[in-house]
Amino acid sequence: MSAVRLPAVENLRNADQVHVLAHPIRIRMLEMLREPLSAAAVARRIGEPRQKINYHLKELERAGLVRRTGERRAGNFVESIYQAVARTFVVSPRVAWGGRRRAKALGAQVSLRTLVALGERLQRDAAALLDRAAFDGAEISSASVATDLRFENEDARAAFMSEYLAVVGPLLKRYGAKQGAPYRMLLAVYPQPEGEREGV
Repeated sequence: MSAVRLPAVENLRNADQVHVLAHPIRIRMLEMLREPLSAAAVARRIGEPRQKINYHLKELERAGLVRRTGERRAGNFVESIYQAVARTFVVSPRVAWGGRRRAKALGAQVSLRTLVALGERLQRDAAALLDRAAFDGAEISSASVATDLRFENEDARAAFMSEYLAVVGPLLKRYGAKQGAPYRMLLAVYPQPEGEREGV
């Protein structure tokens, strides 16, 4: 049974999926089910009764976190083969957003909506790169910069953005060619959230 090529990351935005995922045995099972396995094979590796593993598999399948990829004959029995739907899973902060007020705010503020979307994308990308390092032995070339700025007023903030774009624009044009290894660069400027310590 050949493995299906899995998406690198599945972004969970459904509270039921997160509830199903929040069980230590199921998390271990998903790690194993990066490759196609039967319930019996998973039970042997984990050291749990097959009946218990079957129950957890059904819950994972119901939540859309694993799927059947085929069958395999074992003696007089036919075993179902399962595989996770992605190599790893990340939980979107949207799961904890109840009501409509946040959705309304995102609809009204385009820049804020983009900031939230970029935060989720960064979370997914970082998880995918971590998997490449952990499971494929890849050396990940990356860089990150974090700093705090202070603007006396709106004019100072606008001046900073103008100067920043003037400096970065030529660099983006120079290194934005279609040839070469692709990298992703993100920059976000936003007010420091209340209650956070500076430099964190």
